[in-house]
Amino acid sequence: MLFRSVASAHPLATQVGIDILKLGGNAVDAAIAVQFALAVCYPGAGNIGGGGFLVYREKSGQINSLDFREKASASASESMYLDSLGNPISEKSMYGHLAAGVPGTVDGMVKAFEKYSKIRDWKKLIQPAINMAENGYRITQREADNLNEDQKYFVKYNLSQTAFHKDKWHAGDMLIQKDLAQTLIEIRDKGRAGFYE
Repeated sequence: MLFRSVASAHPLATQVGIDILKLGGNAVDAAIAVQFALAVCYPGAGNIGGGGFLVYREKSGQINSLDFREKASASASESMYLDSLGNPISEKSMYGHLAAGVPGTVDGMVKAFEKYSKIRDWKKLIQPAINMAENGYRITQREADNLNEDQKYFVKYNLSQTAFHKDKWHAGDMLIQKDLAQTLIEIRDKGRAGFYE
């Protein structure tokens, strides 16, 4: 009997990966599903706004890799983080829309799926993350502490209230992310175009 396991930064995402393996998926199928699940339940470890690398060793021993790191936007310039005197404004490079590059995660997951998927059903890999975002999940004390600590940034950098805004988060609170669910639905239904176009 072949033993298969999945490890991730959150037990809910790990279970998503295990479920994909039980459906007949391979390690890449599980990794894709886990990546999108982490975007919901542990975005610090996996998110659609970032990027990464995938190193894959096939059964035959052949090793392949994908680089899907973020890239600078077409409008980026060497002076975008400087004031009029040429002094750095470090906050601009760390917070807000100028701090983000063009995400590579969705593109990387699509390419990994096209090249390595065994299950060959993109929608099955994304749906668990959509369900988690739409229905919510109960947060831990650590997640509550992190959300409470970051409230000042949610307020400062968002023109409207997000799913993360709350006077005080507690362990066991339900975190529902309808906007993220809608974005994931676009990715599920349109693949790469659902995110980048």
